[in-house]
Amino acid sequence: MAYDRLRQLLATGLIDPLDARDKTLLERRARIKASGEEPFPLEPRGWWYAVPGPAYEGVFEALGLHDRFPVTLEEGADVEDKPWRRGALPVFITPELDGWRLIFGNLVDVIGWDWDEWMGAVERLSEHCGEAQMFFQDDAAGSDVWVVAEKGRIRRSYAAESDPEWVGEPLPWEDLRIDDEDFDPEYDEAEPNEGTARAAYACGRLSVDPTEIGPGTDMRGHGWLALNAPGIGHKGLDLLV
Repeated sequence: MAYDRLRQLLATGLIDPLDARDKTLLERRARIKASGEEPFPLEPRGWWYAVPGPAYEGVFEALGLHDRFPVTLEEGADVEDKPWRRGALPVFITPELDGWRLIFGNLVDVIGWDWDEWMGAVERLSEHCGEAQMFFQDDAAGSDVWVVAEKGRIRRSYAAESDPEWVGEPLPWEDLRIDDEDFDPEYDEAEPNEGTARAAYACGRLSVDPTEIGPGTDMRGHGWLALNAPGIGHKGLDLLV
């Protein structure tokens, strides 16, 4: 199926009534294109989730995503710039990158902007996928958040300027404040679990740093674009823009 022909089918909505055989061909097309693709750095625009690659099927139910469409890394990377309509916005689930899949794009419309909504989403993802992580970065505001959840429960989290900032037992790779050579217990104060603060560092230790993806990254399979509302279909949504 030629690329221009595929875009025409998408734009007119003719993808939606395709039978199982044709949809299998679409997935094959994405898999073939992805096999010749070289990984490159991603910019999730501040907020993303990560789940183990083999367990990604749980993402769709956990986040209420619909009408998935197979795409390559390049086709999904600019997810927030793609057309949308009637409240249906696309979310990108990446190919498997060093054993993990990242989820980003239009998350505020899918999940919300409230702390409980953020935590609820990472808990649901971990319940459906076994483990999940959330990362948020706003360098301009100096805000960092990173969260690790397992089997539906938060195991460890850090959120700048929260009270407390660190929750849960430190993970083995963290550098604790009380172990810092400059820390003097007689004059300095620190919580026993005060550890890593920067999301940019934590993501690289926990799963994948999006900004460090490159030729050395092991990429497998293709990605998916999925919509945050059911029954919308793909007409008018040029997912390959």
